[in-house]
Amino acid sequence: MRIAILGGSFNPVHIGHAMLADTIITELGFDKVLFVPTCIPPHKIINSKVTTEQRVEMLQSFCNTEGNGHFEVELCEIERGGISYTSDTLTYLAEKYKGKIDGKFSFVMGDEVAAEFDKWHEVEVVASLADFIITRRYPDYREEGFQDFGNTPAGHYMGDFAKKFSVEEFKYPCNYLKTPVLPVSSTDIRTRVAEGKSFRYLVPAAVYDYIVKNKLYIQDK
Repeated sequence: MRIAILGGSFNPVHIGHAMLADTIITELGFDKVLFVPTCIPPHKIINSKVTTEQRVEMLQSFCNTEGNGHFEVELCEIERGGISYTSDTLTYLAEKYKGKIDGKFSFVMGDEVAAEFDKWHEVEVVASLADFIITRRYPDYREEGFQDFGNTPAGHYMGDFAKKFSVEEFKYPCNYLKTPVLPVSSTDIRTRVAEGKSFRYLVPAAVYDYIVKNKLYIQDK
């Protein structure tokens, strides 16, 4: 079984995540994509009043209704609590799936994240336990009007798209998906909801229904 790991705050999960996961299954031949919602990300501060439970419920509603059984939520980082280090997550998953996977896991990163991968906690541990799928992203977070709804870089991280990714300079073997994923961001969605703009087709149907029912992100305005 080939498993890819897609981590993030998923605040909210959107069609860009969905399209990426489907690409991994359909075009790269993986059997499963594990969506791993972070508890406390080490590289950014989640600027939103949406709770961890709500982020998880949105993600579960998506995986329960899409992906034909290939998408699954993995809650190890939430259950572990504290800062969510990928090295801890991969160590846990390597034991959980011992004898069940073909080769290594494949860990999915956007190129804006991969550009600062050398700053991660226990980089060599991560590289020893996983191969990498790196996706091309568009720099749509830093436009005027997004600052109130974006996440804040933490510690020594520069933040989304502040450092350009170079596949030639990346030290580890990777599968670089040069075709960009859909240029959609959770920041954009939170901004649109807070400003009363349309966002209906930027998130999966189950996630849209959840946001509307629970009046999420309106409170961020």
